[in-house]
Amino acid sequence: MKKILPLISILLLSACSSQNLRGTGDLGLIIERAIGQVQLVEHTGNTSLATIKGLGDLSHASIVYSRDARYGYVFGRDGGLTKIDVLQQKIVKRVIQSGNSIGGAISQDGKLIAVSNYKPGGVKIFNSDTLELIVNIPAVYADGKQSKTVGLIDAPGQLFVFGLYDASEIWVVDMKNIEKPVITKFKDIGLFPYDGLVTPDGRYYIAGLFGEDGLAMLDLWHLEKGVIRIMDHYGKGKEKLPVYKMPHLEGWAMAGDKMLLPAVGHHEVLVMDKNWKQVKAIAVHGQPIFVMSRPDHRQMWVNFAHPRNDTIQVIDTETLEIIKTLKPGKAVLHMEFSPRGEHVWMSVRDENRVDVIDTETFEVVKSLTADKPSGIFFTNRAHKIGL
Repeated sequence: MKKILPLISILLLSACSSQNLRGTGDLGLIIERAIGQVQLVEHTGNTSLATIKGLGDLSHASIVYSRDARYGYVFGRDGGLTKIDVLQQKIVKRVIQSGNSIGGAISQDGKLIAVSNYKPGGVKIFNSDTLELIVNIPAVYADGKQSKTVGLIDAPGQLFVFGLYDASEIWVVDMKNIEKPVITKFKDIGLFPYDGLVTPDGRYYIAGLFGEDGLAMLDLWHLEKGVIRIMDHYGKGKEKLPVYKMPHLEGWAMAGDKMLLPAVGHHEVLVMDKNWKQVKAIAVHGQPIFVMSRPDHRQMWVNFAHPRNDTIQVIDTETLEIIKTLKPGKAVLHMEFSPRGEHVWMSVRDENRVDVIDTETFEVVKSLTADKPSGIFFTNRAHKIGL
Protein backbone atom coordinates (compact mmCIF):
# COMPACT_ATOMS: atom_id res chain seq x y z
CA MET A 1 0.00 0.00 0.00
CA LYS A 2 2.88 2.36 0.84
CA LYS A 3 4.27 1.91 -2.68
CA ILE A 4 0.87 2.50 -4.32
CA LEU A 5 0.16 5.88 -2.68
CA PRO A 6 3.17 7.72 -4.19
CA LEU A 7 2.23 6.32 -7.61
CA ILE A 8 -1.34 7.62 -7.27
CA SER A 9 -0.01 11.05 -6.28
CA ILE A 10 2.26 11.15 -9.32
CA LEU A 11 -0.62 10.20 -11.61
CA LEU A 12 -2.88 12.89 -10.12
CA LEU A 13 -0.23 15.58 -10.47
CA SER A 14 0.40 14.50 -14.04
CA ALA A 15 -3.32 14.72 -14.85
CA CYS A 16 -3.56 18.22 -13.36
CA SER A 17 -0.52 19.48 -15.26
CA SER A 18 -1.93 18.20 -18.55
CA GLN A 19 -5.16 20.20 -18.23
CA ASN A 20 -5.39 23.33 -20.35
CA LEU A 21 -5.94 25.78 -17.49
CA ARG A 22 -6.38 29.51 -18.01
CA GLY A 23 -7.71 32.57 -16.24
CA THR A 24 -10.60 34.81 -17.23
CA GLY A 25 -8.89 38.19 -16.85
CA ASP A 26 -8.22 38.81 -20.55
CA LEU A 27 -11.46 37.42 -21.95
CA GLY A 28 -14.44 39.19 -23.44
CA LEU A 29 -17.68 38.66 -25.33
CA ILE A 30 -18.74 40.40 -28.55
CA ILE A 31 -22.42 40.61 -29.46
CA GLU A 32 -23.17 39.36 -32.97
CA ARG A 33 -26.58 40.92 -33.05
CA ALA A 34 -28.11 39.67 -36.30
CA ILE A 35 -27.76 35.96 -35.61
CA GLY A 36 -28.25 35.72 -31.86
CA GLN A 37 -24.77 34.67 -30.85
CA VAL A 38 -21.70 35.96 -29.04
CA GLN A 39 -18.04 35.60 -29.90
CA LEU A 40 -15.58 34.82 -27.12
CA VAL A 41 -12.26 36.67 -27.52
CA GLU A 42 -9.05 37.31 -25.60
CA HIS A 43 -7.12 40.60 -25.67
CA THR A 44 -3.62 39.35 -24.79
CA GLY A 45 -3.10 37.99 -28.30
CA ASN A 46 -6.21 39.63 -29.82
CA THR A 47 -7.77 36.38 -30.99
CA SER A 48 -11.18 34.78 -31.25
CA LEU A 49 -11.63 31.63 -29.15
CA ALA A 50 -15.19 30.41 -29.72
CA THR A 51 -18.73 31.21 -30.83
CA ILE A 52 -21.69 30.62 -28.52
CA LYS A 53 -25.08 30.39 -30.23
CA GLY A 54 -28.73 30.40 -29.21
CA LEU A 55 -29.14 33.74 -27.43
CA GLY A 56 -32.21 35.07 -29.24
CA ASP A 57 -32.71 38.73 -30.19
CA LEU A 58 -29.50 40.63 -29.44
CA SER A 59 -30.40 43.88 -31.22
CA HIS A 60 -29.76 45.95 -28.09
CA ALA A 61 -27.93 43.44 -25.92
CA SER A 62 -25.58 44.14 -23.03
CA ILE A 63 -23.53 42.00 -20.64
CA VAL A 64 -22.39 42.03 -17.02
CA TYR A 65 -19.97 39.59 -15.37
CA SER A 66 -19.87 37.62 -12.14
CA ARG A 67 -17.36 38.80 -9.55
CA ASP A 68 -14.99 35.93 -10.44
CA ALA A 69 -15.31 36.96 -14.11
CA ARG A 70 -16.22 33.41 -15.11
CA TYR A 71 -19.86 33.98 -16.01
CA GLY A 72 -21.34 36.53 -18.37
CA TYR A 73 -25.01 37.50 -18.08
CA VAL A 74 -26.48 38.56 -21.42
CA PHE A 75 -29.58 40.77 -21.52
CA GLY A 76 -31.39 40.32 -24.84
CA ARG A 77 -34.02 42.53 -26.42
CA ASP A 78 -36.49 39.64 -26.49
CA GLY A 79 -36.57 39.46 -22.71
CA GLY A 80 -33.99 36.70 -22.60
CA LEU A 81 -31.55 36.49 -19.67
CA THR A 82 -28.70 34.11 -20.51
CA LYS A 83 -25.89 32.92 -18.25
CA ILE A 84 -22.70 31.97 -20.13
CA ASP A 85 -19.68 30.09 -18.79
CA VAL A 86 -16.75 31.77 -20.59
CA LEU A 87 -14.31 29.02 -19.61
CA GLN A 88 -16.46 26.13 -20.79
CA GLN A 89 -17.66 28.29 -23.70
CA LYS A 90 -21.32 27.39 -23.34
CA ILE A 91 -24.73 28.55 -22.11
CA VAL A 92 -25.38 27.50 -18.52
CA LYS A 93 -29.01 28.63 -18.38
CA ARG A 94 -31.41 30.85 -20.29
CA VAL A 95 -34.78 32.25 -19.20
CA ILE A 96 -37.29 34.46 -20.99
CA GLN A 97 -38.28 36.88 -18.25
CA SER A 98 -40.27 39.52 -20.17
CA GLY A 99 -41.47 40.58 -23.59
CA ASN A 100 -38.88 43.29 -24.20
CA SER A 101 -35.86 44.08 -22.01
CA ILE A 102 -33.22 46.79 -22.13
CA GLY A 103 -30.14 45.96 -20.07
CA GLY A 104 -29.34 44.92 -16.55
CA ALA A 105 -26.95 45.01 -13.61
CA ILE A 106 -25.28 42.76 -11.03
CA SER A 107 -25.40 43.54 -7.32
CA GLN A 108 -22.45 44.62 -5.20
CA ASP A 109 -22.13 41.14 -3.66
CA GLY A 110 -22.55 39.42 -7.02
CA LYS A 111 -25.54 37.36 -5.84
CA LEU A 112 -28.30 39.23 -7.67
CA ILE A 113 -28.98 40.00 -11.33
CA ALA A 114 -31.47 42.78 -12.12
CA VAL A 115 -33.09 43.19 -15.54
CA SER A 116 -34.73 46.36 -16.85
CA ASN A 117 -37.87 45.84 -18.93
CA TYR A 118 -39.84 47.80 -21.49
CA LYS A 119 -42.70 45.30 -21.72
CA PRO A 120 -44.13 44.91 -19.22
CA GLY A 121 -42.40 47.86 -17.63
CA GLY A 122 -40.46 47.17 -14.47
CA VAL A 123 -37.40 45.46 -13.02
CA LYS A 124 -37.00 41.81 -12.15
CA ILE A 125 -34.27 40.56 -9.82
CA PHE A 126 -32.85 37.03 -10.05
CA ASN A 127 -30.51 34.74 -8.15
CA SER A 128 -27.23 34.97 -10.09
CA ASP A 129 -26.46 31.29 -9.51
CA THR A 130 -29.76 29.68 -10.50
CA LEU A 131 -31.53 32.53 -12.38
CA GLU A 132 -34.56 31.97 -10.17
CA LEU A 133 -36.80 35.03 -9.77
CA ILE A 134 -36.46 36.69 -6.36
CA VAL A 135 -38.27 40.02 -6.72
CA ASN A 136 -40.60 41.49 -9.34
CA ILE A 137 -40.91 45.30 -9.26
CA PRO A 138 -43.58 46.56 -11.68
CA ALA A 139 -42.95 50.20 -12.63
CA VAL A 140 -46.49 51.30 -11.85
CA TYR A 141 -47.22 55.03 -11.65
CA ALA A 142 -50.25 57.31 -12.10
CA ASP A 143 -53.61 55.61 -12.76
CA GLY A 144 -52.04 52.18 -12.67
CA LYS A 145 -50.00 52.71 -15.81
CA GLN A 146 -46.75 50.79 -16.21
CA SER A 147 -43.62 52.60 -17.42
CA LYS A 148 -40.64 51.44 -19.43
CA THR A 149 -37.58 51.24 -17.17
CA VAL A 150 -34.21 52.58 -18.31
CA GLY A 151 -30.72 53.36 -17.06
CA LEU A 152 -30.54 50.45 -14.60
CA ILE A 153 -27.26 50.37 -12.65
CA ASP A 154 -25.82 48.83 -9.50
CA ALA A 155 -24.50 50.99 -6.67
CA PRO A 156 -22.73 50.41 -3.33
CA GLY A 157 -24.92 49.36 -0.41
CA GLN A 158 -26.58 46.60 -2.44
CA LEU A 159 -28.59 49.17 -4.40
CA PHE A 160 -30.14 49.12 -7.86
CA VAL A 161 -31.14 52.45 -9.42
CA PHE A 162 -33.19 53.06 -12.57
CA GLY A 163 -35.40 55.57 -14.35
CA LEU A 164 -39.04 55.37 -15.41
CA TYR A 165 -39.16 56.76 -18.93
CA ASP A 166 -42.90 57.38 -19.11
CA ALA A 167 -43.34 58.53 -15.51
CA SER A 168 -40.42 60.98 -15.16
CA GLU A 169 -39.24 59.22 -12.01
CA ILE A 170 -36.10 57.62 -10.53
CA TRP A 171 -36.38 54.63 -8.20
CA VAL A 172 -33.73 53.33 -5.79
CA VAL A 173 -34.09 49.71 -4.65
CA ASP A 174 -32.23 48.62 -1.51
CA MET A 175 -31.69 44.84 -1.64
CA LYS A 176 -29.74 44.32 1.60
CA ASN A 177 -32.71 42.26 2.81
CA ILE A 178 -33.96 40.26 -0.16
CA GLU A 179 -37.10 39.34 1.78
CA LYS A 180 -38.03 43.01 2.24
CA PRO A 181 -36.63 45.26 -0.53
CA VAL A 182 -36.90 48.97 0.24
CA ILE A 183 -37.91 51.18 -2.71
CA THR A 184 -37.42 54.94 -2.62
CA LYS A 185 -39.18 56.88 -5.39
CA PHE A 186 -38.28 60.32 -6.73
CA LYS A 187 -40.94 61.99 -8.85
CA ASP A 188 -41.00 64.88 -11.35
CA ILE A 189 -37.28 64.56 -12.08
CA GLY A 190 -37.61 65.79 -15.70
CA LEU A 191 -39.27 64.62 -18.89
CA PHE A 192 -38.42 61.20 -20.34
CA PRO A 193 -35.27 59.98 -18.57
CA TYR A 194 -33.75 57.82 -21.31
CA ASP A 195 -30.56 56.48 -19.73
CA GLY A 196 -28.51 56.70 -16.57
CA LEU A 197 -25.00 56.41 -15.21
CA VAL A 198 -23.28 56.25 -11.87
CA THR A 199 -19.98 57.99 -11.16
CA PRO A 200 -17.01 55.61 -10.79
CA ASP A 201 -17.09 55.95 -6.98
CA GLY A 202 -20.74 54.94 -6.96
CA ARG A 203 -21.97 58.14 -5.33
CA TYR A 204 -23.90 60.09 -7.97
CA TYR A 205 -26.60 58.73 -10.28
CA ILE A 206 -27.24 60.92 -13.30
CA ALA A 207 -30.16 60.51 -15.68
CA GLY A 208 -30.23 62.00 -19.17
CA LEU A 209 -33.50 63.65 -20.23
CA PHE A 210 -34.92 63.32 -23.71
CA GLY A 211 -37.92 65.59 -23.17
CA GLU A 212 -35.98 68.66 -22.06
CA ASP A 213 -32.45 70.01 -21.78
CA GLY A 214 -30.43 69.20 -18.71
CA LEU A 215 -29.68 66.19 -16.51
CA ALA A 216 -31.19 64.88 -13.27
CA MET A 217 -28.72 64.00 -10.49
CA LEU A 218 -29.22 62.01 -7.29
CA ASP A 219 -26.67 61.84 -4.47
CA LEU A 220 -26.83 58.20 -3.31
CA TRP A 221 -25.06 59.11 -0.06
CA HIS A 222 -27.83 61.58 0.78
CA LEU A 223 -31.13 60.44 -0.67
CA GLU A 224 -32.88 62.91 1.62
CA LYS A 225 -31.61 65.75 -0.59
CA GLY A 226 -33.65 64.48 -3.51
CA VAL A 227 -32.96 64.93 -7.22
CA ILE A 228 -31.35 68.15 -8.41
CA ARG A 229 -31.06 69.49 -11.94
CA ILE A 230 -27.67 70.08 -13.55
CA MET A 231 -26.62 71.35 -16.98
CA ASP A 232 -29.96 73.09 -17.47
CA HIS A 233 -30.44 74.66 -20.90
CA TYR A 234 -27.15 73.40 -22.34
CA GLY A 235 -28.69 73.66 -25.80
CA LYS A 236 -30.40 77.01 -25.27
CA GLY A 237 -30.51 79.11 -28.41
CA LYS A 238 -29.56 76.19 -30.66
CA GLU A 239 -31.95 74.25 -32.81
CA LYS A 240 -32.10 70.59 -31.86
CA LEU A 241 -31.45 68.16 -34.70
CA PRO A 242 -33.43 64.95 -35.33
CA VAL A 243 -32.16 62.22 -32.99
CA TYR A 244 -31.63 58.95 -34.87
CA LYS A 245 -30.07 57.13 -31.93
CA MET A 246 -30.07 58.07 -28.28
CA PRO A 247 -26.70 58.82 -26.66
CA HIS A 248 -25.47 56.29 -24.11
CA LEU A 249 -24.66 57.83 -20.78
CA GLU A 250 -22.81 54.65 -19.78
CA GLY A 251 -20.30 55.96 -22.27
CA TRP A 252 -19.63 59.22 -20.49
CA ALA A 253 -16.03 59.95 -19.58
CA MET A 254 -14.12 61.31 -16.61
CA ALA A 255 -10.62 62.78 -16.62
CA GLY A 256 -9.33 64.41 -13.47
CA ASP A 257 -11.76 67.16 -12.55
CA LYS A 258 -13.43 67.15 -15.98
CA MET A 259 -16.42 65.13 -17.12
CA LEU A 260 -17.38 64.73 -20.76
CA LEU A 261 -20.72 63.51 -22.04
CA PRO A 262 -22.73 63.48 -25.28
CA ALA A 263 -25.26 66.24 -25.95
CA VAL A 264 -28.73 65.13 -27.06
CA GLY A 265 -29.68 66.56 -30.46
CA HIS A 266 -26.44 68.49 -30.97
CA HIS A 267 -23.07 67.90 -32.62
CA GLU A 268 -21.32 68.53 -29.34
CA VAL A 269 -19.52 66.88 -26.46
CA LEU A 270 -20.22 68.74 -23.24
CA VAL A 271 -17.54 69.35 -20.61
CA MET A 272 -18.51 69.72 -16.94
CA ASP A 273 -16.31 70.68 -14.01
CA LYS A 274 -16.38 69.08 -10.57
CA ASN A 275 -19.23 71.42 -9.58
CA TRP A 276 -21.41 70.01 -12.39
CA LYS A 277 -21.20 73.24 -14.34
CA GLN A 278 -20.64 73.34 -18.09
CA VAL A 279 -17.26 74.83 -18.95
CA LYS A 280 -17.11 74.02 -22.65
CA ALA A 281 -18.94 72.47 -25.58
CA ILE A 282 -16.64 70.73 -28.07
CA ALA A 283 -17.91 70.78 -31.64
CA VAL A 284 -17.66 67.28 -33.11
CA HIS A 285 -18.38 65.40 -36.34
CA GLY A 286 -21.96 64.40 -35.57
CA GLN A 287 -24.35 63.52 -32.77
CA PRO A 288 -22.19 61.60 -30.26
CA ILE A 289 -23.34 58.23 -28.93
CA PHE A 290 -20.46 57.11 -26.68
CA VAL A 291 -17.81 59.38 -25.17
CA MET A 292 -15.31 56.92 -23.71
CA SER A 293 -12.22 57.54 -21.64
CA ARG A 294 -8.99 55.66 -22.20
CA PRO A 295 -8.14 54.05 -18.84
CA ASP A 296 -5.38 56.58 -18.15
CA HIS A 297 -7.86 59.42 -18.89
CA ARG A 298 -5.48 61.04 -21.40
CA GLN A 299 -7.83 60.61 -24.35
CA MET A 300 -11.58 60.55 -25.01
CA TRP A 301 -12.85 58.49 -27.95
CA VAL A 302 -16.19 59.47 -29.51
CA ASN A 303 -18.46 57.65 -31.96
CA PHE A 304 -21.56 58.98 -33.68
CA ALA A 305 -25.16 58.32 -34.67
CA HIS A 306 -26.49 57.53 -38.13
CA PRO A 307 -25.93 58.85 -40.77
CA ARG A 308 -22.42 59.93 -39.64
CA ASN A 309 -21.51 56.68 -37.93
CA ASP A 310 -18.45 55.81 -40.01
CA THR A 311 -16.22 58.13 -37.96
CA ILE A 312 -14.34 58.17 -34.65
CA GLN A 313 -12.85 61.31 -33.10
CA VAL A 314 -10.25 61.44 -30.33
CA ILE A 315 -10.15 64.33 -27.85
CA ASP A 316 -7.05 65.25 -25.82
CA THR A 317 -8.14 65.82 -22.23
CA GLU A 318 -5.49 68.45 -21.48
CA THR A 319 -6.32 70.74 -24.38
CA LEU A 320 -9.93 69.58 -24.97
CA GLU A 321 -9.11 69.62 -28.68
CA ILE A 322 -9.73 66.93 -31.29
CA ILE A 323 -6.37 65.35 -32.08
CA LYS A 324 -7.42 62.59 -34.46
CA THR A 325 -10.29 61.70 -36.80
CA LEU A 326 -10.55 58.09 -37.95
CA LYS A 327 -12.76 56.50 -40.61
CA PRO A 328 -13.00 52.81 -39.61
CA GLY A 329 -16.02 52.05 -41.80
CA LYS A 330 -19.81 51.90 -41.83
CA ALA A 331 -21.66 51.83 -38.51
CA VAL A 332 -19.07 51.97 -35.74
CA LEU A 333 -21.38 51.00 -32.89
CA HIS A 334 -19.29 50.30 -29.82
CA MET A 335 -15.79 50.60 -28.35
CA GLU A 336 -14.05 48.81 -25.50
CA PHE A 337 -10.55 49.56 -24.16
CA SER A 338 -8.17 46.86 -23.04
CA PRO A 339 -7.86 47.22 -19.24
CA ARG A 340 -4.66 49.30 -19.39
CA GLY A 341 -5.62 51.20 -22.50
CA GLU A 342 -2.97 50.27 -25.05
CA HIS A 343 -5.66 49.10 -27.46
CA VAL A 344 -9.27 49.92 -28.21
CA TRP A 345 -11.57 47.39 -29.84
CA MET A 346 -14.37 48.73 -32.03
CA SER A 347 -17.25 47.05 -33.82
CA VAL A 348 -17.76 48.05 -37.45
CA ARG A 349 -21.19 46.52 -37.87
CA ASP A 350 -21.95 47.02 -41.55
CA GLU A 351 -18.56 45.67 -42.58
CA ASN A 352 -18.81 42.58 -40.33
CA ARG A 353 -15.57 43.39 -38.59
CA VAL A 354 -14.03 44.23 -35.23
CA ASP A 355 -10.86 46.32 -35.33
CA VAL A 356 -8.20 46.44 -32.62
CA ILE A 357 -6.50 49.85 -32.71
CA ASP A 358 -3.30 51.06 -31.02
CA THR A 359 -4.30 54.12 -28.98
CA GLU A 360 -0.92 55.83 -29.40
CA THR A 361 -0.28 55.29 -33.13
CA PHE A 362 -3.96 54.98 -34.15
CA GLU A 363 -2.97 52.07 -36.39
CA VAL A 364 -5.08 48.92 -36.76
CA VAL A 365 -3.12 46.06 -35.19
CA LYS A 366 -5.69 43.32 -35.79
CA SER A 367 -9.07 42.80 -37.45
CA LEU A 368 -11.46 40.00 -36.52
CA THR A 369 -14.40 38.81 -38.58
CA ALA A 370 -17.74 39.12 -36.79
CA ASP A 371 -21.35 38.93 -37.97
CA LYS A 372 -22.96 42.37 -37.50
CA PRO A 373 -21.02 43.07 -34.26
CA SER A 374 -22.29 45.59 -31.75
CA GLY A 375 -21.44 45.56 -28.03
CA ILE A 376 -17.96 44.51 -26.85
CA PHE A 377 -17.64 43.58 -23.17
CA PHE A 378 -14.38 42.57 -21.46
CA THR A 379 -14.34 40.72 -18.14
CA ASN A 380 -12.55 43.51 -16.26
CA ARG A 381 -16.02 45.12 -16.08
CA ALA A 382 -16.70 42.64 -13.28
CA HIS A 383 -14.80 44.91 -10.87
CA LYS A 384 -16.26 48.28 -11.86
CA ILE A 385 -19.28 49.93 -10.25
CA GLY A 386 -22.17 50.48 -12.64
CA LEU A 387 -20.82 48.24 -15.42
